[in-house]
Amino acid sequence: MNTEFDALQQQGFVGFKKVSELMASRCAEVCAQPGVYVVLRTNTDYPIFLEKGTGGYFKGKNPNVSIDELSRNWVEDTQVVYIGMTRDTLKTRLHTYMRFGQEEPVGHWGGRYIWQLADSSDLLVCWKPLANEDPRTIESEMIEQFKREHAGCRPFANLQG
Repeated sequence: MNTEFDALQQQGFVGFKKVSELMASRCAEVCAQPGVYVVLRTNTDYPIFLEKGTGGYFKGKNPNVSIDELSRNWVEDTQVVYIGMTRDTLKTRLHTYMRFGQEEPVGHWGGRYIWQLADSSDLLVCWKPLANEDPRTIESEMIEQFKREHAGCRPFANLQG
C-alpha cells in the first residue's frame, strides 16, 4: 500500500477489511471495545460520486448531498476518507455504520459521504481498540494531524473537527 496504511498499522490499527466484508460478516471480526476507526480508499483515481448513495434515511432525513458538495470536500493525495470513534464498542459502532450504508434508517449520520462514493463497498476499514485512552481525544488528535498534513482540510467524510 503506502505510508498511510503502514503508519496506521504501526500505530496499532488492525482489521483493514473491505466494507463489503464487514457488511457480509455483520462485523463479527471487530472487537467489543471502545476505540477509533479509519476508512481508507486504496483506489488512487479521482472518485466517481453518486447522486444517490446507499446511506439510510435516518428520521426521514436525506443523507445525500450534491456532487458539487462532495467534490468540494474531496481531499487529494490521501487514502484516509473518514476518521471515527466510539466510547461504546467498535463492533456495535461499525455494525451500525455498515447498516446505515445498506440504506437502513439507523443513527450513523457522521461519515455519510462515503456512501456516495461509487466504490464504497471496496473501501477498507481499520480500527484501534483503546483501553486506557479517551476515543474522542484520540479521534480529535488524528483529525488535527490530518489537517496539518492536508492544508487545513478535514478527511473527506468528516464534517466536523
